Amino acid sequence: MTESRLGRRRFLSTAAGAAVATAATAASIPSTASAAPTAPRRREASGPAATFRWLGTSGWRIDIGAKTVLVDPYLSRFSTGLFAGAFNPATPLAVDTERIAEHSGTPQTILVTHTHWDHYNDVPHIATQSGARVFGTLTAYHLGVAYGLPTSQLSTVKGGEVLDFGDYTVEVVSSLHSRNGSYSMAFPGVRVEAPAEPETIADLPEGDTLAFQVTPRGGPSVLFMGASDFVERNFAGLAPDVAMIAVPNTDSTHEYVPRLLEALDRPTTVVPVHWDNFETALTNPPPVSANDQAQLNKFLTAVRRVAPRTRVLLPRYLTPYTFA
Repeated sequence: MTESRLGRRRFLSTAAGAAVATAATAASIPSTASAAPTAPRRREASGPAATFRWLGTSGWRIDIGAKTVLVDPYLSRFSTGLFAGAFNPATPLAVDTERIAEHSGTPQTILVTHTHWDHYNDVPHIATQSGARVFGTLTAYHLGVAYGLPTSQLSTVKGGEVLDFGDYTVEVVSSLHSRNGSYSMAFPGVRVEAPAEPETIADLPEGDTLAFQVTPRGGPSVLFMGASDFVERNFAGLAPDVAMIAVPNTDSTHEYVPRLLEALDRPTTVVPVHWDNFETALTNPPPVSANDQAQLNKFLTAVRRVAPRTRVLLPRYLTPYTFA
């Protein structure tokens, strides 16, 4: 992070004013959520326009000119009983091929933050159909092999890599998965070799967690988180213009929002993700459970308190957003 970049971002953030979204009520998510106007940003180089569409959970489709990048594309959204209070770890994996075909496009790149089913389930099918290259942990690599993907489409990353794709770059960041109320997580573990083809959601472990910062040529820089914890020292210096931040569903992580926003140098725009009920259809307004609604409200309040000049976009499914 250079001093000039930091200074420019702070100046633009100040010029934009304090336009933070109002916290949603306990009853529902506002149906009118839309992208807030962004401050003009001095481009360092011209590049193709970038459009961002939320696929639910922490999934995104990014169209950069003629190229498509997917982050954690989980579109099948089948029921595991999680939101009905009857979670079944033996739930069979399933792929909704029609919904995937409708919304995934033809990606060249798929970025996987971790390999739980609500992030990885659809990745092998999309990669098989599109020929996209999958970037993820060693667990993601071994799972891809288990699904029959050729190794030529699988790239392992650990964090620290900065990959150049011509129209955009991807910086890989080693991160952490969130903890539940018992300071644990569902399906921990890694795959150190290719297993049998997974059959149930329990066959897809966390497999370590990454974050990705995608920067189209000329900006803006956009950070994608797939889980609500992080390594503070790894995030310091990223200084993204936009941060897609996972909302925690517990308070197990100490001072999550203050520490995170400080490490990221208070991005100009924050987009909360992973607060929706991801076992329902992609209909707007996005459905949310009572507990997740309460956690979302707390998250928005914390952002307002810690970074009053940061704008918050509460996203809607499949809605195109652009950021200056």
